[in-house]
Formats: sequence, structure tokens, C-alpha cells
Amino acid sequence: MKTCLVVDDSKVVRMVARKILTELKFDIQEAEDGQKALDACLEEMPEAILLDWNMPVMTGIEFLRELRKVPNGDRPIVIFCTTENDMSHMQEAIMAGANEYIMKPFDAQIIEAKFAQVGLI
Repeated sequence: MKTCLVVDDSKVVRMVARKILTELKFDIQEAEDGQKALDACLEEMPEAILLDWNMPVMTGIEFLRELRKVPNGDRPIVIFCTTENDMSHMQEAIMAGANEYIMKPFDAQIIEAKFAQVGLI
């Protein structure tokens, strides 16, 4: 079973993502900020990360930059999932190492399509 770390400060968003990804046969871990996500990755690197941008403690973009520096940090497929929809944010995310970018609100079809696009399903 593939693993996915869902990183979002909203418990509701994490819950919705967990439901969708569980139906897609992923084993889910959760983190409510970038620092907790980085700690989880250092303990066990997931195959996929669904990542919010705006969070306390460490933002999604800060987390992504740190993740890509650690051993095996280049392995996870990172999909930003955020309300930040301007081109500069999207470019910054891709330059920092994101594989894809989806907008909130999302649904099961959007998640499934993006995960298929990047080869996770």
C-alpha cells in the first residue's frame, strides 16, 4: 500500500483528503504544519505528500525546500493543494520541487486525476 502524508492546518481538509485517499488505497499520515510534516518525513519518508501552502510554524513552501535537502527527500511526489492561485505561487512551488499543484476546494475526481497524472495510481 502506498503512503501519503496529508499536510494541512485544517482538520476538516485533512479529514476529507484522508477519506478520498483511503478509497484510493493509500495509507495516510497527517501533519498540521510543515515542521511536524518534516519530522514525520525524517522518521519515515512517504511516497506522496499532499501539501497546503499557508500554515503556522512552517509554511508549505518552507517545508518543501527543507524536504528536498534531506536524504531521500527527492523521492516523494509532492502535490500542493492550496487556495494560492496566482502564477507566481505556482512557479515558486514548481521551482522548489513540487510535482503538481491543485486548487482548493478539491473533490475525489480532482485528487484521483492528479495522482494518476503523476503516476501514483
